[in-house]
Amino acid sequence: MAMWELDEKKYLWLLLAVPVLVLLFLYNLYWKKRRQREFGDASLFRQLAPERSDFKSALKMGVLVLALACIAIGLVNPKIGMKTETVKRQGIDIVFAVDVSKSMLCEDVAPSRLKKARQIVSQVINNLAADRIGIVAYAGSAYQVLPITTDYGVAKMYLESLDYTMVSSQGTSLQDAVQKANDIFKDTDKDVSKLVIMVSDGEDHGEDSDEAIEEATKNGVKIITVGVGTEAGGRIPLRENGGIRFQEDRQGQTVITKRNTASLREIAKATKGGYVDGNNTREVVEYVKKALDNIEKSDFEAQQFTDFASQFQWFLGFGVFLLCLDLLLLEKKTAWIRRLNLFNDKG
Repeated sequence: MAMWELDEKKYLWLLLAVPVLVLLFLYNLYWKKRRQREFGDASLFRQLAPERSDFKSALKMGVLVLALACIAIGLVNPKIGMKTETVKRQGIDIVFAVDVSKSMLCEDVAPSRLKKARQIVSQVINNLAADRIGIVAYAGSAYQVLPITTDYGVAKMYLESLDYTMVSSQGTSLQDAVQKANDIFKDTDKDVSKLVIMVSDGEDHGEDSDEAIEEATKNGVKIITVGVGTEAGGRIPLRENGGIRFQEDRQGQTVITKRNTASLREIAKATKGGYVDGNNTREVVEYVKKALDNIEKSDFEAQQFTDFASQFQWFLGFGVFLLCLDLLLLEKKTAWIRRLNLFNDKG
Protein backbone atom coordinates (compact mmCIF):
# COMPACT_ATOMS: atom_id res chain seq x y z
CA MET A 1 0.00 0.00 0.00
CA ALA A 2 1.37 3.39 -0.96
CA MET A 3 2.01 5.91 1.80
CA TRP A 4 2.61 9.59 1.39
CA GLU A 5 3.78 12.61 3.34
CA LEU A 6 4.03 16.35 2.71
CA ASP A 7 7.46 17.92 3.11
CA GLU A 8 6.62 21.66 3.28
CA LYS A 9 3.00 21.94 4.43
CA LYS A 10 3.18 25.73 4.81
CA TYR A 11 2.93 26.14 1.03
CA LEU A 12 -0.57 24.64 1.09
CA TRP A 13 -1.73 28.15 1.98
CA LEU A 14 -0.95 29.14 -1.62
CA LEU A 15 -3.92 27.03 -2.73
CA LEU A 16 -6.16 29.70 -1.21
CA ALA A 17 -5.26 31.84 -4.24
CA VAL A 18 -7.20 29.43 -6.48
CA PRO A 19 -10.76 30.25 -5.27
CA VAL A 20 -9.81 33.94 -5.06
CA LEU A 21 -8.78 34.00 -8.73
CA VAL A 22 -11.93 32.15 -9.76
CA LEU A 23 -14.13 34.62 -7.88
CA LEU A 24 -12.28 37.58 -9.42
CA PHE A 25 -12.71 36.09 -12.90
CA LEU A 26 -16.45 35.52 -12.38
CA TYR A 27 -16.88 39.02 -10.98
CA ASN A 28 -15.01 40.54 -13.94
CA LEU A 29 -17.18 38.53 -16.36
CA TYR A 30 -20.31 39.74 -14.60
CA TRP A 31 -19.07 43.35 -14.64
CA LYS A 32 -18.32 43.21 -18.38
CA LYS A 33 -21.76 41.78 -19.20
CA ARG A 34 -23.47 44.46 -17.14
CA ARG A 35 -21.49 47.25 -18.79
CA GLN A 36 -22.28 45.85 -22.22
CA ARG A 37 -26.00 45.87 -21.45
CA GLU A 38 -25.72 49.51 -20.40
CA PHE A 39 -24.17 50.60 -23.68
CA GLY A 40 -25.91 48.41 -26.22
CA ASP A 41 -27.40 45.10 -27.29
CA ALA A 42 -25.37 41.94 -26.74
CA SER A 43 -25.86 40.81 -30.34
CA LEU A 44 -24.35 44.10 -31.50
CA PHE A 45 -21.18 43.51 -29.47
CA ARG A 46 -20.88 40.03 -30.96
CA GLN A 47 -21.06 41.53 -34.42
CA LEU A 48 -18.41 44.13 -33.53
CA ALA A 49 -16.06 41.48 -32.08
CA PRO A 50 -16.92 38.26 -33.93
CA GLU A 51 -13.61 36.57 -33.12
CA ARG A 52 -13.88 37.02 -29.36
CA SER A 53 -14.60 33.73 -27.52
CA ASP A 54 -16.08 33.48 -24.02
CA PHE A 55 -15.10 29.82 -24.01
CA LYS A 56 -11.43 30.63 -24.66
CA SER A 57 -11.44 33.20 -21.84
CA ALA A 58 -12.78 30.60 -19.43
CA LEU A 59 -10.30 28.04 -20.75
CA LYS A 60 -7.35 30.41 -20.19
CA MET A 61 -8.49 31.05 -16.62
CA GLY A 62 -8.90 27.33 -15.99
CA VAL A 63 -5.39 26.63 -17.30
CA LEU A 64 -3.92 29.44 -15.16
CA VAL A 65 -5.66 28.25 -12.00
CA LEU A 66 -4.57 24.66 -12.60
CA ALA A 67 -1.00 25.82 -13.19
CA LEU A 68 -0.89 27.75 -9.92
CA ALA A 69 -2.36 24.77 -8.05
CA CYS A 70 0.31 22.46 -9.52
CA ILE A 71 3.11 24.87 -8.59
CA ALA A 72 1.78 25.18 -5.03
CA ILE A 73 1.64 21.39 -4.66
CA GLY A 74 5.13 21.16 -6.14
CA LEU A 75 6.44 23.55 -3.48
CA VAL A 76 4.81 21.38 -0.80
CA ASN A 77 6.88 18.48 -2.20
CA PRO A 78 4.67 15.43 -1.71
CA LYS A 79 6.61 12.24 -1.08
CA ILE A 80 5.43 8.70 -1.72
CA GLY A 81 6.64 5.52 -0.04
CA MET A 82 5.61 2.28 -1.68
CA LYS A 83 6.44 -0.42 0.85
CA THR A 84 7.51 -1.26 4.39
CA GLU A 85 10.53 -3.22 5.41
CA THR A 86 11.78 -4.67 8.66
CA VAL A 87 15.01 -3.03 9.75
CA LYS A 88 17.40 -3.87 12.55
CA ARG A 89 17.89 -1.14 15.10
CA GLN A 90 19.99 -0.85 18.21
CA GLY A 91 18.64 1.08 21.14
CA ILE A 92 16.58 0.90 24.30
CA ASP A 93 12.95 1.28 25.31
CA ILE A 94 12.08 4.63 26.89
CA VAL A 95 8.83 5.66 28.55
CA PHE A 96 8.33 9.35 29.24
CA ALA A 97 6.21 9.77 32.38
CA VAL A 98 4.89 13.32 32.44
CA ASP A 99 3.27 14.78 35.54
CA VAL A 100 0.01 16.51 34.50
CA SER A 101 -1.29 17.37 37.98
CA LYS A 102 -2.66 20.86 38.65
CA SER A 103 0.57 21.94 40.33
CA MET A 104 2.22 21.67 36.89
CA LEU A 105 0.15 24.67 35.77
CA CYS A 106 2.30 26.88 37.99
CA GLU A 107 4.16 29.53 36.01
CA ASP A 108 7.27 29.85 38.18
CA VAL A 109 9.15 28.67 35.06
CA ALA A 110 8.19 30.04 31.66
CA PRO A 111 5.77 29.45 30.11
CA SER A 112 4.54 26.97 32.78
CA ARG A 113 5.79 23.77 34.38
CA LEU A 114 3.60 21.60 32.15
CA LYS A 115 4.54 23.39 28.93
CA LYS A 116 8.17 23.26 29.99
CA ALA A 117 7.81 19.51 30.54
CA ARG A 118 6.41 19.08 27.02
CA GLN A 119 9.29 21.12 25.60
CA ILE A 120 11.84 18.97 27.43
CA VAL A 121 10.37 15.69 26.19
CA SER A 122 10.10 17.05 22.65
CA GLN A 123 13.75 18.13 22.61
CA VAL A 124 14.90 14.80 24.03
CA ILE A 125 12.94 12.98 21.30
CA ASN A 126 14.59 15.19 18.68
CA ASN A 127 17.97 13.90 19.81
CA LEU A 128 17.08 10.20 19.81
CA ALA A 129 18.14 8.00 16.92
CA ALA A 130 16.89 4.43 17.15
CA ASP A 131 15.25 4.06 20.55
CA ARG A 132 11.61 3.05 20.98
CA ILE A 133 9.50 5.40 23.05
CA GLY A 134 6.16 5.51 24.86
CA ILE A 135 4.33 8.21 26.84
CA VAL A 136 2.47 8.06 30.14
CA ALA A 137 0.60 10.96 31.73
CA TYR A 138 -0.04 10.81 35.45
CA ALA A 139 -1.58 12.73 38.32
CA GLY A 140 -3.77 10.96 40.90
CA SER A 141 -3.79 8.07 38.43
CA ALA A 142 -1.82 7.20 35.32
CA TYR A 143 -2.93 7.11 31.70
CA GLN A 144 -1.16 5.49 28.75
CA VAL A 145 -0.94 8.14 26.07
CA LEU A 146 1.18 6.22 23.59
CA PRO A 147 2.48 2.61 23.52
CA ILE A 148 6.04 1.81 22.49
CA THR A 149 6.73 3.09 18.97
CA THR A 150 9.53 4.26 16.70
CA ASP A 151 7.33 6.93 15.11
CA TYR A 152 8.68 10.07 16.74
CA GLY A 153 6.36 12.32 14.73
CA VAL A 154 3.27 10.64 16.16
CA ALA A 155 4.81 10.74 19.64
CA LYS A 156 5.32 14.51 19.47
CA MET A 157 1.77 14.97 18.22
CA TYR A 158 0.39 13.08 21.24
CA LEU A 159 2.78 14.96 23.50
CA GLU A 160 1.15 18.26 22.60
CA SER A 161 -2.21 16.92 23.83
CA LEU A 162 -0.98 16.46 27.41
CA ASP A 163 -3.08 18.51 29.81
CA TYR A 164 -4.19 18.29 33.44
CA THR A 165 -7.79 17.63 32.34
CA MET A 166 -6.92 14.24 30.80
CA VAL A 167 -6.54 12.63 34.24
CA SER A 168 -9.66 12.99 36.36
CA SER A 169 -8.16 12.35 39.81
CA GLN A 170 -5.65 14.88 41.11
CA GLY A 171 -2.61 14.33 43.29
CA THR A 172 0.58 12.66 42.08
CA SER A 173 0.57 8.86 42.08
CA LEU A 174 4.10 7.70 41.36
CA GLN A 175 2.96 4.12 41.92
CA ASP A 176 0.45 4.31 39.06
CA ALA A 177 2.96 6.02 36.77
CA VAL A 178 5.60 3.33 37.24
CA GLN A 179 3.01 0.56 36.99
CA LYS A 180 1.70 1.96 33.72
CA ALA A 181 5.26 2.18 32.39
CA ASN A 182 5.80 -1.45 33.41
CA ASP A 183 2.61 -2.41 31.58
CA ILE A 184 4.01 -0.83 28.43
CA PHE A 185 7.36 -2.59 28.89
CA LYS A 186 5.60 -5.97 29.19
CA ASP A 187 4.76 -5.81 25.49
CA THR A 188 8.42 -5.34 24.52
CA ASP A 189 11.47 -7.60 24.43
CA LYS A 190 12.60 -8.61 27.92
CA ASP A 191 16.30 -8.31 26.99
CA VAL A 192 16.04 -4.69 25.86
CA SER A 193 17.22 -2.10 28.40
CA LYS A 194 14.38 -0.04 29.85
CA LEU A 195 14.38 3.56 31.03
CA VAL A 196 11.71 5.84 32.47
CA ILE A 197 12.26 9.58 32.11
CA MET A 198 9.97 11.19 34.67
CA VAL A 199 9.27 14.91 34.32
CA SER A 200 7.62 16.37 37.40
CA ASP A 201 7.75 19.06 40.08
CA GLY A 202 8.13 16.27 42.63
CA GLU A 203 5.35 17.58 44.80
CA ASP A 204 2.96 15.27 46.64
CA HIS A 205 4.29 11.94 45.45
CA GLY A 206 2.39 10.34 48.30
CA GLU A 207 3.18 7.30 50.45
CA ASP A 208 3.47 4.85 47.59
CA SER A 209 6.92 5.97 46.43
CA ASP A 210 8.86 3.20 48.19
CA GLU A 211 6.68 0.50 46.67
CA ALA A 212 6.99 2.02 43.20
CA ILE A 213 10.77 2.29 43.49
CA GLU A 214 11.04 -1.33 44.62
CA GLU A 215 8.95 -2.51 41.69
CA ALA A 216 11.00 -0.53 39.19
CA THR A 217 14.26 -1.88 40.61
CA LYS A 218 12.99 -5.47 40.52
CA ASN A 219 12.12 -5.10 36.82
CA GLY A 220 15.49 -3.57 35.97
CA VAL A 221 13.92 -0.21 35.12
CA LYS A 222 16.07 2.85 35.65
CA ILE A 223 14.39 6.19 36.29
CA ILE A 224 15.81 9.55 35.34
CA THR A 225 13.89 12.29 37.13
CA VAL A 226 13.67 15.78 35.68
CA GLY A 227 12.57 18.47 38.10
CA VAL A 228 10.64 21.48 36.80
CA GLY A 229 9.67 24.46 38.90
CA THR A 230 11.49 26.47 41.55
CA GLU A 231 12.17 26.04 45.25
CA ALA A 232 10.35 29.33 45.91
CA GLY A 233 7.32 28.05 44.00
CA GLY A 234 4.25 29.95 42.91
CA ARG A 235 0.48 29.98 42.63
CA ILE A 236 -1.58 27.63 40.46
CA PRO A 237 -3.61 29.57 37.87
CA LEU A 238 -6.87 27.99 36.73
CA ARG A 239 -8.32 29.46 33.55
CA GLU A 240 -12.09 29.15 33.52
CA ASN A 241 -14.83 30.93 31.57
CA GLY A 242 -12.39 33.40 30.06
CA GLY A 243 -10.96 34.41 33.43
CA ILE A 244 -8.21 33.32 35.81
CA ARG A 245 -8.51 32.24 39.42
CA PHE A 246 -5.90 30.65 41.67
CA GLN A 247 -6.13 27.28 43.38
CA GLU A 248 -7.18 27.47 47.02
CA ASP A 249 -7.07 24.95 49.85
CA ARG A 250 -10.03 23.96 52.03
CA GLN A 251 -9.47 26.97 54.26
CA GLY A 252 -9.72 29.32 51.29
CA GLN A 253 -6.01 30.13 51.29
CA THR A 254 -4.15 30.43 48.00
CA VAL A 255 -2.04 27.31 47.37
CA ILE A 256 1.69 27.82 46.84
CA THR A 257 3.31 24.90 45.06
CA LYS A 258 7.06 24.29 45.32
CA ARG A 259 9.36 21.88 43.52
CA ASN A 260 10.34 18.93 45.73
CA THR A 261 13.87 18.26 44.52
CA ALA A 262 14.70 15.89 47.38
CA SER A 263 11.86 13.53 46.45
CA LEU A 264 12.96 13.37 42.82
CA ARG A 265 16.61 12.77 43.76
CA GLU A 266 15.59 9.92 46.05
CA ILE A 267 13.63 8.17 43.30
CA ALA A 268 16.51 8.50 40.83
CA LYS A 269 19.14 7.29 43.30
CA ALA A 270 17.11 4.24 44.37
CA THR A 271 16.75 3.02 40.77
CA LYS A 272 20.39 3.82 39.84
CA GLY A 273 19.15 6.48 37.48
CA GLY A 274 19.84 10.17 37.90
CA TYR A 275 18.35 13.58 38.58
CA VAL A 276 18.65 16.70 36.44
CA ASP A 277 17.28 20.21 36.83
CA GLY A 278 14.62 20.66 34.14
CA ASN A 279 14.57 24.44 34.12
CA ASN A 280 17.36 24.41 31.53
CA THR A 281 16.23 22.32 28.56
CA ARG A 282 19.67 22.13 26.99
CA GLU A 283 21.16 20.68 30.18
CA VAL A 284 18.45 18.01 30.26
CA VAL A 285 19.10 17.00 26.65
CA GLU A 286 22.86 16.75 27.26
CA TYR A 287 22.33 14.79 30.48
CA VAL A 288 20.01 12.28 28.80
CA LYS A 289 22.42 11.87 25.87
CA LYS A 290 25.27 11.02 28.25
CA ALA A 291 23.03 8.67 30.24
CA LEU A 292 21.98 6.82 27.08
CA ASP A 293 25.62 6.40 26.08
CA ASN A 294 26.17 4.46 29.30
CA ILE A 295 23.16 2.15 28.87
CA GLU A 296 23.60 -1.11 27.01
CA LYS A 297 21.86 -1.08 23.65
CA SER A 298 19.98 -4.06 22.25
CA ASP A 299 19.07 -5.16 18.74
CA PHE A 300 15.38 -5.14 17.87
CA GLU A 301 13.28 -5.12 14.74
CA ALA A 302 11.20 -2.17 13.60
CA GLN A 303 8.88 -1.58 10.67
CA GLN A 304 9.49 1.51 8.59
CA PHE A 305 8.32 2.82 5.25
CA THR A 306 10.97 2.94 2.58
CA ASP A 307 11.41 4.28 -0.93
CA PHE A 308 9.97 7.66 -0.04
CA ALA A 309 10.65 9.74 -3.13
CA SER A 310 10.00 13.43 -3.83
CA GLN A 311 7.32 14.08 -6.44
CA PHE A 312 7.64 17.87 -6.68
CA GLN A 313 9.24 17.79 -10.14
CA TRP A 314 6.09 16.38 -11.78
CA PHE A 315 3.86 19.09 -10.37
CA LEU A 316 6.30 21.93 -11.06
CA GLY A 317 6.93 20.67 -14.60
CA PHE A 318 3.22 20.37 -15.37
CA GLY A 319 2.61 23.79 -13.78
CA VAL A 320 5.25 25.46 -15.98
CA PHE A 321 3.82 23.68 -19.05
CA LEU A 322 0.36 25.02 -18.26
CA LEU A 323 1.72 28.56 -17.79
CA CYS A 324 3.34 28.36 -21.23
CA LEU A 325 0.09 27.00 -22.67
CA ASP A 326 -1.80 29.90 -21.09
CA LEU A 327 0.50 32.37 -22.86
CA LEU A 328 -0.10 30.67 -26.21
CA LEU A 329 -3.86 30.55 -25.84
CA LEU A 330 -5.63 33.54 -27.38
CA GLU A 331 -9.12 34.72 -26.57
CA LYS A 332 -10.10 34.41 -30.23
CA LYS A 333 -12.35 31.68 -31.55
CA THR A 334 -10.71 28.76 -33.29
CA ALA A 335 -12.23 27.03 -36.28
CA TRP A 336 -13.41 23.92 -34.41
CA ILE A 337 -14.85 26.01 -31.57
CA ARG A 338 -16.72 28.11 -34.13
CA ARG A 339 -18.16 24.96 -35.69
CA LEU A 340 -19.31 23.68 -32.28
CA ASN A 341 -21.07 27.00 -31.67
CA LEU A 342 -21.08 26.42 -27.90
CA PHE A 343 -22.61 29.80 -27.15
CA ASN A 344 -25.12 29.81 -30.05
CA ASP A 345 -23.07 32.52 -31.68
CA LYS A 346 -22.84 32.37 -35.46
CA GLY A 347 -20.73 35.56 -35.51
